[in-house]
Amino acid sequence: MRIIKSLAFATLLSFQAYAQDKAPANWFNLDLKNDKVWGMSTEKAYKELPLGKNDKKVIVAVIDAGTDVKHEDLKMNLWVNTKEIPENGIDDDNNGYIDDINGWSFIGGAAGDVKEDTYEYTRILASYVKKGYAENETPKFANDKEREMYEQALELYKKNFEENNEQYQNFLKFMKGIEDLVEKTGSKSPSAEQVEALVVTTDAEKSSKKILKYIVMTGGMISSPIMASLNEAKEQLGTMVEFNLNKNFDPRNLVGDNYEDLSERFYGNNHIYAPTTDHGTHVAGIIAAERSNDLGIKGVCNKALIMTLRVVPNGDERDKDIANAIRYAADNGAKVINMSFGKLLSPNKELIDEAVKYALSKDVLLIHAAGNDGSDINYTKFYPCATYANSEEKAPNWMEIGAVSWKKGKEHLASFSNYGAGKVEVFAPGVDITSCFPGSEYKSFNGTSMAAPMVAGLAALIRQNYPSLTAVQTKQIILKSAVICKDKVTLPGTKKKTKLSKISVTGGIVNVYDALVLAEKVSKGEVVLP
Repeated sequence: MRIIKSLAFATLLSFQAYAQDKAPANWFNLDLKNDKVWGMSTEKAYKELPLGKNDKKVIVAVIDAGTDVKHEDLKMNLWVNTKEIPENGIDDDNNGYIDDINGWSFIGGAAGDVKEDTYEYTRILASYVKKGYAENETPKFANDKEREMYEQALELYKKNFEENNEQYQNFLKFMKGIEDLVEKTGSKSPSAEQVEALVVTTDAEKSSKKILKYIVMTGGMISSPIMASLNEAKEQLGTMVEFNLNKNFDPRNLVGDNYEDLSERFYGNNHIYAPTTDHGTHVAGIIAAERSNDLGIKGVCNKALIMTLRVVPNGDERDKDIANAIRYAADNGAKVINMSFGKLLSPNKELIDEAVKYALSKDVLLIHAAGNDGSDINYTKFYPCATYANSEEKAPNWMEIGAVSWKKGKEHLASFSNYGAGKVEVFAPGVDITSCFPGSEYKSFNGTSMAAPMVAGLAALIRQNYPSLTAVQTKQIILKSAVICKDKVTLPGTKKKTKLSKISVTGGIVNVYDALVLAEKVSKGEVVLP
């Protein structure tokens, strides 16, 4: 989730969001030539290509924060473990997981479900406190790798705690200023006239009054998107300070595993519809929302079954959980895995690498979101990633995805998207993406978290229609068929202009139609992939 960095930016972002041009409906599935919108040409593919030769559906594992399994546009497209008898408390299929009907949660247990968790660098520092080291005492390290990890964690923690704690305290004062002015009007939802009549004297009051005017202009205290964004910023900053950056907070007791035992696999619960399913439900909808009804949106793959694997809390996911989720997916029939999450440190990356290699042995393709920091991930590491630990070798069954907007020209690259020559392989729609939201609702989100499931949906569509194609072949087809963007785009966080070919492997944007045309040729032997 992208975190608001300052009060001024929060307000500006909210007002701009209210005033901005509206994205065309279903834009990510539209075609540049036919619809004049640079989407993925999904609708063109369904209309013009002979899809549907294979009736068997393909399983896509969504490793995320959970899914609303009752959503009106998703409930027909959920993976069901037919070997398991629901809610009988028995591991009927002997796979090590009891009552895993639609998937599994590795961040829940008999004592409850994890909602918030710490950042990885917070956990690293907290582990030394647990060993008895004083707050400012330098630990004794077993090797250089351990020392380096500690130093990185300490640097990240100091920077982020100081910055976010100060912002949080300022934000509380800022919100209190708005609340005080609202109280002075004598109404819980004041009118424009009531706000205008307020007498203010200090600079802080004048600033609060100006923002309150915008809030009233755009729907009032209850309905204004500005107020909604400010409340969200307050909640995010509070969560960071009170949970993510709190070295004394550890919710792992809820899971009940031996966290230090990295070989442990069979823990958790089947609560895949848990406290925070907004993100996972949105991701699942992009991949597999029902296309044949008149509800909500149209998912990319019409014959995908979503397997939900819950590992992402409000904080950083843990390497052990990621590795076990990948293995679960591979063992239970998934052919594509979507991973729309990431973090800055990975103390047990080798554990994930082994799981990725295991997935390759099971012919599973993994799709990962490149991240939303507007950074070059050649220099700012973002985990998990394709490159194996202590090596330059990359997993051949891994794809790293950046995000583009529906706007053309210099604004085509999403302003938040991570990038990186040789790291990010291809781009997909990730701005103003409307998809499923818990409670059978629909909302628009931004992020590489949205771009990754676009590619996962395409991979599923290829593998469903051409089941003889391998995971690696599917990746090659998606990359080879990507449409090259020749325009110069604005490099995130700068005013510099560049081409996608300079900041990615392909310089292209995925295209469903072209990928399926190429898949047909490869399946017939008309095109031989390297």
